[in-house]
Amino acid sequence: MTSSIAARLAPLLLLLSFACHAAAPAAALPAASSSAPTAVDAMDRALSKRVEARLASQPQLADVEASVINRVAMLHGEAVSKEDIEMAGAIAAQTTGVARVENRIELSTKLSDRFEVATQAVAEKLVRLVAAIPLLVIALAIVLLAAWIGRSLSRRMRWMARVHSNNPYMEALLRRTVQGVITLIGILVALDLLGASSLVGAVLGSAGVIGLVLGFAFKDIAENYIAGILLSLRRPFAPGDHVVVDRVHEGKVVALTSRTTLLMTLDGNQVALPNALVFRSVVLNYTENPKRRFDFIVPLDPSASVGDALKLGLDRLRGIGGVLEDPKPNALIVEYLHDQLKAQFLGWVDQRENSVPRVRSEAMRAVKSALDKGGVRRAGTPAPAVHSSTPTTEHAMHVDTSKDKEIDEQLAEAQRKTEDVNLLDDKAPATPE
Repeated sequence: MTSSIAARLAPLLLLLSFACHAAAPAAALPAASSSAPTAVDAMDRALSKRVEARLASQPQLADVEASVINRVAMLHGEAVSKEDIEMAGAIAAQTTGVARVENRIELSTKLSDRFEVATQAVAEKLVRLVAAIPLLVIALAIVLLAAWIGRSLSRRMRWMARVHSNNPYMEALLRRTVQGVITLIGILVALDLLGASSLVGAVLGSAGVIGLVLGFAFKDIAENYIAGILLSLRRPFAPGDHVVVDRVHEGKVVALTSRTTLLMTLDGNQVALPNALVFRSVVLNYTENPKRRFDFIVPLDPSASVGDALKLGLDRLRGIGGVLEDPKPNALIVEYLHDQLKAQFLGWVDQRENSVPRVRSEAMRAVKSALDKGGVRRAGTPAPAVHSSTPTTEHAMHVDTSKDKEIDEQLAEAQRKTEDVNLLDDKAPATPE
């Protein structure tokens, strides 16, 4: 019986021995693996202490804490400025053994800290300003010297004399340009001395953008201003000239300002025309050539003698005061219709001495009288009675054909008011005669 029990226990003992042999390596494995985390933790703790020691050397990082896990440094706490936060990250990153930094430092929201930062910034700027006072004085002296040189040079340039004799406005414009350019050079030198060269580029770039915006916004004003300068150079008219602009605006020139051309109409009203309009338009200047031609049409009856009509009209036209002998008057037939012949009479007037409308009016009256006396029928007039003995009489009258002077006094007064802004150089403005 004992042998049977032993036979039954033998397999159990064999299984137990195998289980003991398998458990021995498994128990040894955890012991070996547990030693690795222990070494890593020790290294991280050493790195943490090293990072905190380096951070503690900076007083402004006193509220910053550091911890290292798997060679990753994590920074926590508060700092007064962004520069301090960046400096803490740089210190941690430069620590030997740290692979990466997670900077979780936040800006301090304490009122005392924010006030301290502002005070330090103001103090630093004041210190820099005091240190830069000698440079500021030298820079200011350079700007003032450049302004003085520009003003002196613009006054002593010999070629200005030629410009002045033709256009005083352009003289002043060129003087201001020369002075402005030299002053600008002085400002650029002063800024470079102060180390503000980047500021110069920024200012010039901003000025370009602002100039572009203003150019679009004030396009009409700029256009009129430039047109005024060009008109003052070209000088298509002078103060007192009788002109017609764009075939619509007629009058005598009062002045040319920087933006408008002032005209005095023949009925005494002042008109301001934009310089851009005058520059683009056709300008008819009656005063440029003192001799001006006039003409008028006389309709003749088809049965009338054309030769007699033209001869009588020309003879009478030559005797009118104000009609020039050179060029001599002329007459011709310009149109032949079934019910009339159109005769055109032409004559010339010296505008400096006589009025063209007055001379033309007197010429029409005189030619009509000469044709009536010569028995030349005009178109549309009834035939004279056969037995009529009543001659056509015309009352003698004195006709003034001298130059128009009605608006001269108004013109002179308007020119006196615009004397300081007139771009046209006229030493003898129109005055009433």
